Amino acid sequence: MDKRRQTHDPMVRQQNSPLSRLNDLVATARASNMSQLGGRVTEIGRNHYLVEGLGNSGRLGDIVTVGCGSRQTMGEIIRMQVGSAVIKPFEATDSIKLGETAWLTERLDIRPALSWKGRTLDALANPIDGLGGLEQGSCGYARDRPPPDPMSLQRITKPVKTGVRVIDMFTPICCGQRIGIFAGSGVGKSSLLSMLAQGNSFDSVVLALVGERGREVRDFLDDVLGSQKDRTVAIVASSAESAMMRRLAAHTAMCVAEFLRDSGEDVLLIVDSLTRYAYASREFGLAAGEPPVARGFPPSVFADLPRLLERSGPGHADSGSITGVFSVLIEGDDHNDPVADTIRGILDGHIVLDRAVADQGRYPAVNLLSSISRLAHVSWTPSQRELVLKLKGLVARFEDSRDLRSVGAYQPGADTDLDDAVRIVPKLYQALKQPTGETDNRNAFAAVADHLGGKNG
Repeated sequence: MDKRRQTHDPMVRQQNSPLSRLNDLVATARASNMSQLGGRVTEIGRNHYLVEGLGNSGRLGDIVTVGCGSRQTMGEIIRMQVGSAVIKPFEATDSIKLGETAWLTERLDIRPALSWKGRTLDALANPIDGLGGLEQGSCGYARDRPPPDPMSLQRITKPVKTGVRVIDMFTPICCGQRIGIFAGSGVGKSSLLSMLAQGNSFDSVVLALVGERGREVRDFLDDVLGSQKDRTVAIVASSAESAMMRRLAAHTAMCVAEFLRDSGEDVLLIVDSLTRYAYASREFGLAAGEPPVARGFPPSVFADLPRLLERSGPGHADSGSITGVFSVLIEGDDHNDPVADTIRGILDGHIVLDRAVADQGRYPAVNLLSSISRLAHVSWTPSQRELVLKLKGLVARFEDSRDLRSVGAYQPGADTDLDDAVRIVPKLYQALKQPTGETDNRNAFAAVADHLGGKNG
């Protein structure tokens, strides 16, 4: 009786139908990599191409492989339509032909290992240093993995000594902090990053060169890193590479840093530059059909930035941390452009390099009044905090009176605060100057006090 009812049940008949069994077979074959789903290229643009036949099989972020003669090229699905998908290629579309077959493949997860230290990789985590293949780790890391749960993270309590006096004194960095270096072109941004990379406060360094000039990549790796190269993993996507590779380089570097953090190490992550990552994301979003809403940037750029940046920072109780230093290139020295303003609101502080300071020959060209670290209270003692605030007040007074002094209207003795500023600030500026490649292992307050001729704070 029960069996007869089951047989006449329409739901049971549907589940036992040949079509249902075929769908189950296809799903099983796909899950076990026994078959591939694909389509054909029906439209080719300068920065994207269209594949018809994928139907509802693909998802945003899936990887598609196209055979181009004797080799294959990869792309990522950036928009799904009924029966077709828009693909953004990792390389130029010149070699792709209409009618080529495109196949869905696995997502681009990577498997970092500790043996990757000392190696230089491209955005796809392939070695480009000629030192042979890479050992693959046991755990896969998705490049677009979500940020960790904020309630499960450690609190930031450990100051970091960078060896750069102006940073250690005025904008101190803590282990697990995210800080940005905001600068126009030619103001010393890369030089300051190189000084931070040479510090000894971290177990490992992950360096992402995103959209960097090809000539400077080799110089940075060989000359700047020097003795630190053996503990550095470098991810490189030069300015000549596609927007997809430049965008992917930052995600690959973040995955490597997350693996090292999960292994219990304190990691210094340097991304140069985050602005070029935003430009690559802009091209990605525009190719997907998004409208430009803020100086040509689509909305997805302002969603991608916090998703990427929030993945760095302190780890769980039994892991290490990622201290992120992100360079931000300011176009036309406009510090209020949408990308810079968004990044500044996400990070835990910003170091502003000023062209006027650089023109005076003071390097690092840090603007003391515009730079801030939101975790400085973790590093400063009460007396140090009082001293820094007093020195900033003197610097502000000194800079405000520059025109007055330049025309000879300043008279000593008329204003004791201005007299102190004129006497102390030039010595302070001299004390904070530091050549590229030179790190100071002394306490920053003690070193500056020596230059000022006083006692350390």
